[in-house]
Amino acid sequence: MSRDRRKDPGIDRPLGPLEAAVMDALWAAAEPLTVRQMVDAMADRNLAYTTVMTVLDNLHRKGWADRDLAGRAYRYRPRASREEHVGQLMAEALTSAADQHAALARFVDAMRPEEAAALRELLDQRGRPGS
Repeated sequence: MSRDRRKDPGIDRPLGPLEAAVMDALWAAAEPLTVRQMVDAMADRNLAYTTVMTVLDNLHRKGWADRDLAGRAYRYRPRASREEHVGQLMAEALTSAADQHAALARFVDAMRPEEAAALRELLDQRGRPGS
């Protein structure tokens, strides 16, 4: 049941609490953000500009965020969506299980009915020709 997948470069380097908060803000943003915009978006945390700049640079180096130069400032955006990241985590967790069938069974048993229905629909779609 092993599968070949594109490896998320951030998986090997877990996020700290501040990095996770910055990624949450990046995922919530409608467009790429400069450091100043990120400081403003996280005003409730009262973070210094240089702290946010360092965290964003670290996220870029770890492969969690991409950046583009816009004038004199970088604009940061997540390298992958939150959903892509969570899906990768789920795939990694399944791959690490000694008994993948049992792990899947436990996962399905823990689902709410609406989650199970959504999974069933996705599996049905994948089974159709042209999917």
